[in-house]
Amino acid sequence: MFKAVIPARHASTRLPGKPLLDIAGKPMVVRVAEQALKSGADEVLVATDHPEIEWVCKAHNLQVVMTRGDWPTGTDRIAEVVQSKGWSDDTVVVNVQGDEPLIDPALIDLVANALLEDAQDIATCGHAIDHWEEFKNPNVVKIAMREDGEALYFSRAPIPYPRDTFATESRPEGSEAGPLGIRHIGLYAYRARFLKIYQTLPPAGIEVLESLEQLRALANGFRIKVCMIQDAPLPGVDTAQDLEKVRALFGSR
Repeated sequence: MFKAVIPARHASTRLPGKPLLDIAGKPMVVRVAEQALKSGADEVLVATDHPEIEWVCKAHNLQVVMTRGDWPTGTDRIAEVVQSKGWSDDTVVVNVQGDEPLIDPALIDLVANALLEDAQDIATCGHAIDHWEEFKNPNVVKIAMREDGEALYFSRAPIPYPRDTFATESRPEGSEAGPLGIRHIGLYAYRARFLKIYQTLPPAGIEVLESLEQLRALANGFRIKVCMIQDAPLPGVDTAQDLEKVRALFGSR
């Protein structure tokens, strides 16, 4: 059994009020929660700092927790929920991003079960990158892996760096070298004990340089299990263009 928490911040930089944007007749945060409720979570909560989001959640019979408005990350917001709910250290909590209205419930179960079945404190997802432009794109976060399936490092740079392939900017036909790299999917499961510690840790130097909060965990010795999936998940909503794509996908259904 595990908990799913959806951090929903009203003051999005690129799309203000994003959790309340309409998708096929319902606010985005409600669409996300509906997907999370299809997972194996025994409890699904929305964590927000905005009264209108709280009202919308209650109007749709969703559990909602009001949190501080000055948290720098969704992880901090979820950590406040863990403390306020008094969840035990071993409780598994999945951070379901509030802008993923098409998230697959099976993916939520996958990362939760990774912790329920093992001893790590954090689990996340990745899938193979096969295209050069994606591999080199700094907006695509890559994972360097340990041999045991745990994360060694996360970066916006192309890692591991294929020196010989980059020298020619091409990939030989019929290469048996495997994928170029692994793309990180920003879905996390945590043990509550990690979240309680996370808020006490100052930002790590590598975290600030890469603008990747998961590097704080690695810099402080926490282990991150990576669940590999076959294909990229359906898109989330970061921009107005993303929103129109998601609306079209809902309309086609």
